[in-house]
Amino acid sequence: MRMFRVSRQIDFCYGHRLLNYRGKCRHLHGHNGKVLITIEASGLDDRGMVLDFNDIKNVVSRWIDENLDHCMILSRNDPAVPVLQELGEPLFLLESNPTAENIAKAIFDFAADQGFPIVEVRLWETPNCFATYCSDV
Repeated sequence: MRMFRVSRQIDFCYGHRLLNYRGKCRHLHGHNGKVLITIEASGLDDRGMVLDFNDIKNVVSRWIDENLDHCMILSRNDPAVPVLQELGEPLFLLESNPTAENIAKAIFDFAADQGFPIVEVRLWETPNCFATYCSDV
């Protein structure tokens, strides 16, 4: 079956660290992230669109800006959480390790919960490394 797809790129900055990891990423550090949100539909609406790019911006980009941008994305179990909370640092807590894969999934899940026919979220942690979370369709 042929499908239409539209994508929107969203840039944001975030910090994180990985638990149970032996490399440099076990320390608090930051990234200039780039996320690509891809929406899919088998047909177009009466405007000839899958979805207005502004709808993605107004919902998903706003959520990223309010919840992830310039925040430390950490595991809820990270021992640094209470200290950073006490200091008033902005945090976004995941149930899992805040890998690029799990951050991409969190963005995917939010967009899907908003009713977007999302098929893929691709998160670049660096210009050369990205993780993808996609639907099983």
